Amino acid sequence: MNASPELTIDRPRSLAATVADRLRQAIVDAELALGSEISEASLATKLGVSRTPVREALNLLQQQGMVTIIPQRGSYVFFPTEQDIVDLCEYRIVLENRAVSFSMARQREATLARLNDALAIMEQARNDGDPVAYSRGDTLFHEAFVRNCRNRYLQEAYDLVSGQISTLRTHLSVPIAGAQDRSWVHHRQIAEAFAAGDVPAIEAILTEHILATRQSYIEAMHDGLIKAPGRIDMAAPRP
Repeated sequence: MNASPELTIDRPRSLAATVADRLRQAIVDAELALGSEISEASLATKLGVSRTPVREALNLLQQQGMVTIIPQRGSYVFFPTEQDIVDLCEYRIVLENRAVSFSMARQREATLARLNDALAIMEQARNDGDPVAYSRGDTLFHEAFVRNCRNRYLQEAYDLVSGQISTLRTHLSVPIAGAQDRSWVHHRQIAEAFAAGDVPAIEAILTEHILATRQSYIEAMHDGLIKAPGRIDMAAPRP
């Protein structure tokens, strides 16, 4: 008996998912400030859609930690606490270092190619003086390990916070003097160590890099380089 053909259905992408992707990118690229209010009506008008897919998109982004929805108040771009930053960076250290060893063992050439592609983007962005493009390349660099680790659960765990990581990279790294220069050195060192097959060296540099990033983020918040515009009391409902 012939095996039954595999049944598949091509499902069209939902409008809410499309809106969520556009809004997510706007948050990551710092088009929207951390903690800023998101108007459903304004967003719907700007994108030429009804408020229903916008509302669904905001719910999707809340699940990703990108948006905070407060009943009777509104929707806001997430704004991390200092503890959020500490926790997120510790999470990165654990996941990214494990992804490094897996990608080295399972997809070494593919990972190295993606690292070099990301470095090329970052170098061009430095030459162009484009911090947002640099942050995009930075994101691609770190994701090279995760995307090539060939472990679905590790990838899904990283995806839970990838939007927040990318957003903080753009919003908090851009205003910090010297952060990009230090970042560039670290990324080149990591790529060189990966090409040499030196996992312990990569883990040491990567951990130092993330800890330095954590400290820079916290200092930026303390120095007022980044703050939520018109921040309101999140605890009380709007009258």
